[in-house]
Amino acid sequence: MRYVAPARGEIDRRVFQRMPLMAWGDHAAWLEGDSWPSMDQLNDGWSGEASYRFVAQTPSLLADGRHYEQRIAERGDIATREGNWHDLLNALIWLRHPALKQALNRRQIAEIARMGPKIRSRAQYALTHFDEAGVIVWLRDPAVLALWDAHDWHGLFWRQRQAWLDGTIQLQLFGHALLELALDPTRLLVGKALVFQSADADASSIGAHCAGAIASGNLLNDPLELRPLPLSGLPGWRDDNAVEAFHRNTACYQARRAGRRYPAPGVI
Repeated sequence: MRYVAPARGEIDRRVFQRMPLMAWGDHAAWLEGDSWPSMDQLNDGWSGEASYRFVAQTPSLLADGRHYEQRIAERGDIATREGNWHDLLNALIWLRHPALKQALNRRQIAEIARMGPKIRSRAQYALTHFDEAGVIVWLRDPAVLALWDAHDWHGLFWRQRQAWLDGTIQLQLFGHALLELALDPTRLLVGKALVFQSADADASSIGAHCAGAIASGNLLNDPLELRPLPLSGLPGWRDDNAVEAFHRNTACYQARRAGRRYPAPGVI
């Protein structure tokens, strides 16, 4: 069944005080206010002179016959449905991570040129999965990967719980569909992660490296590059994950499929 986000006036406001939506407090008025931000307000959110702009997705806009990605690449126009959570949250990601979004767009355009508009390649599936549900993770200690590789979720999220709190494992959520799902506090969130190993990199440098690797075609050529990451197990993301039982039998924790292998993390 297709997910339908709660209506603006029906959202439990407590979701905005919990991750991942808590990280978007600088746009609280757009998220928590009684009315939707206008296109002009969204476009005022660009830092500096922007090469892109949000435009209302109307029948007249769509009549140009262009693919969504082509419109961005050729005109800088990001078609955005008004009064729509998915598209508002996509706009927030564009404003915070323009280099990553631009890298995805350039790769999508290259794949459309190669495959045509009606056939999707493995790379396009990978790019779309990351766009919708992506998470960037960086590790100071790669030893935790053995737990992740084995889908030992109890080990990764309970026995190694401190690693998520002390900076041994850090992450940045990128997928706007995950933010939309987070509007419903009952939903269990599972991201699709790209993983890097770094002793001292920060979010900005990791994001820049990731954008460059995507743009160059070194990342996201196949959906199997992406690791599932049950975000609902992270400390503080749900009240009920503070007890061990959550990490033994919750539905977001799936067993590893036979033969499933994950790529080694990129080293920065």
